[in-house]
Amino acid sequence: MPAARFIVSGRVQGVFYRASTREQALRLGLVGHAKNRLDGSVEVLASGAANALDALERWLQHGPPAAKVDVVSREDLPEQDLHGFHTG
Repeated sequence: MPAARFIVSGRVQGVFYRASTREQALRLGLVGHAKNRLDGSVEVLASGAANALDALERWLQHGPPAAKVDVVSREDLPEQDLHGFHTG
């Protein structure tokens, strides 16, 4: 399955961004993780169907209501061996 790493910058920590991303990813049938980075951004690594990755990318542009997303960058990756969707 295709995989992608997204780095999301803006007001994305302390606003339930990771938990909301997990819920959205599970709805889309994706596996991976969402974790805070030291610079205040959130890293999302996801694997699954290409159309589901594209849908997640669109969702990441806005995130949950309290978030204010400035930039979402995407790096397509080779297939990843991931299970479940975790926040950390």
